[in-house]
Amino acid sequence: MKLHMQPPVRLVRGILASVAKPKRPRDPNQLAKLVVDLATGEASESPVKPATPAIEARRKGGLKGGNARAKALSASKRKKIAKAAARSRWSKPR
Repeated sequence: MKLHMQPPVRLVRGILASVAKPKRPRDPNQLAKLVVDLATGEASESPVKPATPAIEARRKGGLKGGNARAKALSASKRKKIAKAAARSRWSKPR
């Protein structure tokens, strides 16, 4: 019997990002059946599609964006934006 090990989860800029994590059913019964099928060899893990160059380029741009914007803004402008965000965040009904 071959056991499939999940790759380690990496911490990327404060966000947990698992590179090759397959989709699993949310329903506990379906998940249990999948686990049994994987253990008995009746089913196999579907391979995760690698990211296309276009997706990689978008991600790269997105990672740069926040830092570039923070460098371009003055300290007072950043403070004003942060206060507005906090005001908006805390004014929402809970």
